[in-house]
Amino acid sequence: MFRRVSRLLLSFVMLMAGAVVGVGATAGTAHADSCYTWNRTLSQGSSGSDVTQLQIRVAGWVTSGERLSYDGQYGARTAAAVKKFQAAYGLSADGVAGPATFSKIYALQDADCTPVHFTYAELNKCNSDWSGGAVSAATAKSNALKTMWKLEAMRHALGDVPITVSSGFRSYACNNAVGGSATSRHLYGDAADLVGSPSLCRLAQQSRTHGFSEILGPGYPGHNDHTHVAFDPSPYWSAPTCGI
Repeated sequence: MFRRVSRLLLSFVMLMAGAVVGVGATAGTAHADSCYTWNRTLSQGSSGSDVTQLQIRVAGWVTSGERLSYDGQYGARTAAAVKKFQAAYGLSADGVAGPATFSKIYALQDADCTPVHFTYAELNKCNSDWSGGAVSAATAKSNALKTMWKLEAMRHALGDVPITVSSGFRSYACNNAVGGSATSRHLYGDAADLVGSPSLCRLAQQSRTHGFSEILGPGYPGHNDHTHVAFDPSPYWSAPTCGI
């Protein structure tokens, strides 16, 4: 808690400092973040790895059924996601990622780049090195990070209520032990099973607008006790009890 309060205060101080020296819409930010630092303002037409890093953090702010690409290209869909992120956190919603937007992101992430309300440990209760799945350990961990940022967006949209993850990444061994599907997205690291409060149906319904392409919940076989969200190249939603 102290660490997060300190980060919030630091981000606020840096934002105010930028305002004092006249940092405008076309200037970058001098803030040095322990996870990742953006050094220029980004807008439509920008491209590069810094755009990809931004996309990871705003991919949960999309319309129903939409998925934001992590392609490093700042197009109209990225701008729209940035606008939604900005509006959700009380910033000027212009779709341009500048000092205020980056300061908010800095306040929302920990030193390992995970959003402040989720951890790698929550997304991997299988093993310590992310190995043994359908993709490399590095890819599985990277996929989990993207999932966490979508969950962070969903958490905020629900009123900053806690979201509990009961299962995330699984190796083949872990997946077999729980009777998981042979094609489970858990093997790729991009899936999360959600339990507790809000209700399972509320979680399933809300997840439609946060970039998840696979949503399985109450009414779907084997999913009456959790809501499953993931990134699947072949989108599929089914939670009949919830009207999905």
